Amino acid sequence: SELIKPYLGSKYKVTEVPKSLIFCMSKHSGPVNEIQWCPVQEQSHMLLSASMDKTVKVWDAVDTGCCLKNYSCHSCAVRAAQWSSCGRRILSGGFDSMLHLTDVETGKQIFSSKTEFRISALKFHPTESSVFICGGFSPEVKAWDLRTSKVLRVYKAAVQQTLDILFLPEGREFLTSTDAVSRDSADRTIVAWDFQSAAKISNQIFHERYTCPSLTLHPKEPVFVAQTNGNYMALFSAQRPYRINKKKRYEGHKVEGFAVGCEFSPDGTLLVTGSSDGKVFFYNYHSSRIIRTLSAHKEACVSAIFHPVLPSLLATCDWAGEIKVWQ
Repeated sequence: SELIKPYLGSKYKVTEVPKSLIFCMSKHSGPVNEIQWCPVQEQSHMLLSASMDKTVKVWDAVDTGCCLKNYSCHSCAVRAAQWSSCGRRILSGGFDSMLHLTDVETGKQIFSSKTEFRISALKFHPTESSVFICGGFSPEVKAWDLRTSKVLRVYKAAVQQTLDILFLPEGREFLTSTDAVSRDSADRTIVAWDFQSAAKISNQIFHERYTCPSLTLHPKEPVFVAQTNGNYMALFSAQRPYRINKKKRYEGHKVEGFAVGCEFSPDGTLLVTGSSDGKVFFYNYHSSRIIRTLSAHKEACVSAIFHPVLPSLLATCDWAGEIKVWQ
């Protein structure tokens, strides 16, 4: 992309809050569950989307707003999808209990496997590019190795469902958010794991009686944020014992049972989240105040993500199947 070229190799500038709509892309016939910019900077004009309409699509979301590729390897809703670190493959998991690794150019499946559960969360290991973790409607979370097409390790938690997975820096530890909220106890909502030994490090991280549909890591500081069904985002230390920061709470948006995603801007100054009323909220990370809201969608906005290179480009998606790009 000619728009991205001038930014390659130069230091990321300060993130601007986008003001205007550039593209409205609506080829999906069902809710969009996940969007992700290609992690390879030279190819970061490409945006991946996974939808309840059983498809994964790749878009040119910087220059044209056109759909470049459509992949229909799943027979049910696609709940999670991730670019490989090389940007040439896409890993996807769905409610058909299938895992697929698809070649972006040819659309062929390099790896496919049936799991014992419907998949709702997938994450590649940050340093081992052929290893990923997958979770879903099961008490178990599994680490897979694509080189052998086999399960490496099983992590057993007494829960019904894994909502999200977050690797901590270097990938030695990771977190899972679960739906294990009971009336008398709020432990196990966020569980910390040792990646190598599969041992539970902690399940006493978050004590409120809310589930956390998504987790996100700060790009520069050792902290992470959990989106909660209490209509606020909570801030935690990313180092043991993962204490909550009681002084900061990001509230004003609505979650209301949707798997609303949240993310930091690449420079770490802003925290952005979707909202069940279709808006996007931009919070100042340090003060936790709302800087601006954007009336982005008519239906619930479940994801808002900043472009990794272009400092004010934002992609959003919603429950009606629309993807929008803002600047």
